[in-house]
Amino acid sequence: MSTPTTPPPMTTAPTVPTAPAAPAFHSEALTPPRTRWAAIVWGLLFATVAAVSLWLIADADRRAGVSDWALSLTPVTISTLLILTIGVLLLVAGASALLRRVQRRMTARGGRHPLVDLEAD
Repeated sequence: MSTPTTPPPMTTAPTVPTAPAAPAFHSEALTPPRTRWAAIVWGLLFATVAAVSLWLIADADRRAGVSDWALSLTPVTISTLLILTIGVLLLVAGASALLRRVQRRMTARGGRHPLVDLEAD
């Protein structure tokens, strides 16, 4: 037994959807979009890590130096590097949260965004 490959015939005519009415916007209600600071800060961090990684693996001498350095690490050094890495991640998360808080506080106080003053043509 096989599954039918064609849909069953329609018994009624399909309805054509109509476009919804455009909402009425007032210039006072328009606010510019918020800047997504976390995306910017984390993106810069990941771009920096990627650039450094590409720089390190682009040359055979640098690759050999990194592998020699990694093989010479002691458990204490590995633990220290792990703690420093966690600290950098927390610092980046805190910086993005601080930027978001400043942005929300400026919006709550009625601070003017530079794009609000632009006129639409």
